[in-house]
Amino acid sequence: MPMGPPPILIAGPTASGKSAIALQLAAHTGGEIVSVDSMQVYRGLDIGTAKPEPGQRRRVPHHLIDIVDPGESFDAVRFAILARAAIADIQTRGATPILCGGTGLYFKALLAGLGEAPPADPSLRRELEQIPLPQLLDELRARDPDTWNRLDRNNSRRVLRAVEVLRLTGKPFSAQRSDWADARGLTIGRFVALEREATDLRRRVDDRVEEMFRRGLVGETRRLLTLGLRESPTARQALGYRQVIEHLEGRRSLAETIQLIKTRTWQFARRQRTWFRHQLNPEWIHVPPDEPAEVTAGRIPGKSGPGHASMQLGGIPTG
Repeated sequence: MPMGPPPILIAGPTASGKSAIALQLAAHTGGEIVSVDSMQVYRGLDIGTAKPEPGQRRRVPHHLIDIVDPGESFDAVRFAILARAAIADIQTRGATPILCGGTGLYFKALLAGLGEAPPADPSLRRELEQIPLPQLLDELRARDPDTWNRLDRNNSRRVLRAVEVLRLTGKPFSAQRSDWADARGLTIGRFVALEREATDLRRRVDDRVEEMFRRGLVGETRRLLTLGLRESPTARQALGYRQVIEHLEGRRSLAETIQLIKTRTWQFARRQRTWFRHQLNPEWIHVPPDEPAEVTAGRIPGKSGPGHASMQLGGIPTG
């Protein structure tokens, strides 16, 4: 890998403020941002995935956003390959790669290797996509109870992948060993995760969901449906879009849909926080409710203590 500033990794649950902090950090270190988000890779899924605004992307280069169509599959293996290439590219320009996102599995693939799980099998995947989710869950519970217990059983994409690995290898998904050798050679400058008080994070989740609807999430979903979102096995499962599709089908009112997305997003944020704690070992940074993003960013570049001065950052616009 080319010599250059080591990457800084910023993780944390949804609505914790990762993007705003990464923008501040990138602007004042000459860095570039690599998105670690399993849904921001899809073109057209903009409002519901909280993609950076065009102005933000002009000010600070972003990578691994809008790189596949909604009908395409994308997984942690492909992410790790593309992320390493992006890191190397950024370092050749003497810039700092800033990896920012909430998809824990992608961070793990990058840091701990890609594992032994086989690549997707298109024929088997098409077959599994025709099987109702409850039936897939029954198979998973019988053959791999450990994965069944810890998996988000509402996430059909993850359930399908677990069953796919079972059928392809004959071994439980939970038994796949990591190939640690693949992670060698990647030097990390800092790996932090953002922590907020539960009441603060819940409020931010609610505000974020309401802002998505004000910006036109329903209209965006309606437009995506005309472009084949319903037929996309991956993108249609994105949190928010799935519930809006159900609203457009007449299954619940708009008010009920907004409240449901708030609840599901909060539950998702809690699972993210737990996952980062148990699967990875980031340095947790507590973010007070009223702390500006530029102040938090100023605490990230240097470790506290003797000989490690924090960088003082001035504010930049994030909208």
